[in-house]
Amino acid sequence: MTDRKPVYLMTPALAWLTAFMVVPCLLILALAFFRRGIYGGIVYEFTLSNIALVFDPLYARIFLKSAGIAGLAATIAVVIGYAAAYAIASMPRKRQPILLFFAVLPFWSNYLVRTYAWIVLLNREGLIVSLARAVGFDGDLPQMLYTETAVVIGLVYNYLPFVILACYAPLSRLNPEIHEASRDLGASEWTTFRRVTLPMTVPGIATGFVFVFVLSIGNFVTPALLGGGQFQMIGNLIYDQFLTANDWPFGAALSMFLIAIMMGLLTLQTFASEKASGQQRAEVSDD
Repeated sequence: MTDRKPVYLMTPALAWLTAFMVVPCLLILALAFFRRGIYGGIVYEFTLSNIALVFDPLYARIFLKSAGIAGLAATIAVVIGYAAAYAIASMPRKRQPILLFFAVLPFWSNYLVRTYAWIVLLNREGLIVSLARAVGFDGDLPQMLYTETAVVIGLVYNYLPFVILACYAPLSRLNPEIHEASRDLGASEWTTFRRVTLPMTVPGIATGFVFVFVLSIGNFVTPALLGGGQFQMIGNLIYDQFLTANDWPFGAALSMFLIAIMMGLLTLQTFASEKASGQQRAEVSDD
């Protein structure tokens, strides 16, 4: 008789996800095929105009700009996060939990508080400008707040712990004997990292990149606070459609398009990770 215990244990989680994620997404999907009323609201008449409007060049440019900012933030986060994870994994085992604790410590504070802290740091009377004046810099510093650079900084800072954790997992599982064998065969530290360590930790890098990209492209709080409304990302556009323009059907169409992009990226990342893991297992079996 098949053991049904795993199914019973999964049921509460599946019920929760179905009720509070799947069902709302289906409602949003259905809403995208209705029409906005003259004075707002929803007219329950089937139409494809909202889907077609998503691909209008104006909104396509916003999507591309959002993807560019999210991609830049994800790339920077991966470079910094991988270096931090590598350093943590290189430490003695008893110190690694403490270092990981400090890496995720920012999550103990509210997201808005962390974002407002960067406003204090980046404004013209903030800490960075004050430090520059203290060391004798008398020129005019470039505008830092309410720019794309400020938004990228905020996104990297808020999502960096995800990358550190994602990269630390495969790094901590690496067999140190592989590294030692590479060095014994005459490979330099850089060659060992490039040809052994890095390929074996690609799944963690991919996971961290996708996490930051997916979370960043739909973010609307950071662009609103650190961008100052100087430009729009897709998250801000969706927010405005629901709460300002009162065009829920078009907002729903934008939301579903964004969800489709996210699901596609997560699916590709899953397949890529499985493929890389399979190749590693095959190489180990061959050895």
